[in-house]
Amino acid sequence: MDQKKRLLDGMRGRINESVLDAMSRVPRELFVPEQLRDRAYEDTPLPIGLGQTISAPHMVAIMSDLLDVRPGMKILEVGGGSGYHAAVLAALTGPQGRVYSVERMPDLAAAARRNLQAAGIENVTVVEGDGSLGLPEHAPYDRISVAASAPKIPEPLKEQLQVGGKMVLPVGGGSQELILVTRKNGLLAEEKMGVIFVPLIGKEGFGERQI
Repeated sequence: MDQKKRLLDGMRGRINESVLDAMSRVPRELFVPEQLRDRAYEDTPLPIGLGQTISAPHMVAIMSDLLDVRPGMKILEVGGGSGYHAAVLAALTGPQGRVYSVERMPDLAAAARRNLQAAGIENVTVVEGDGSLGLPEHAPYDRISVAASAPKIPEPLKEQLQVGGKMVLPVGGGSQELILVTRKNGLLAEEKMGVIFVPLIGKEGFGERQI
């Protein structure tokens, strides 16, 4: 698909080739509403319903690049949305790895499962729940990716990150920063860039309010 190739070629040199290869193997058009499929490879967020969006491809690429996913890793994704970013992470970790994607909205979680099935992706488990609390039953995780902005780094996510693991998440209310957290002897948090994400709703996020 020419539009897809142009999109990925535009990121070449700035994004690791393994991430671009993973994105080339995931059909983004299956993860956007049918009426927006002709826009699937525009580098922009798109609405997926219920006030939520699918992140712009460059943001998925940047977050995936920062995480440095290796084959066989166990990954937690918070804020599953339509399932697209989970699909890219699944392509990176490969069939021997596993992605657990937590989505608080039942309708979106159901849609993500359908989308992943349609794309033939089998190593993602979509779970309904409060992603700000992580998913302790499968912890610890080699990598954690959060697609909604938290007021601070949620304590449960810190606890569920494997020693040597990495987490990427936006932090902040009005002004947000994308943070890379590395767990070694303690936690190292590095600010990477300014971003705009929907708020993380949940006990360790911006409360229980609906948006």
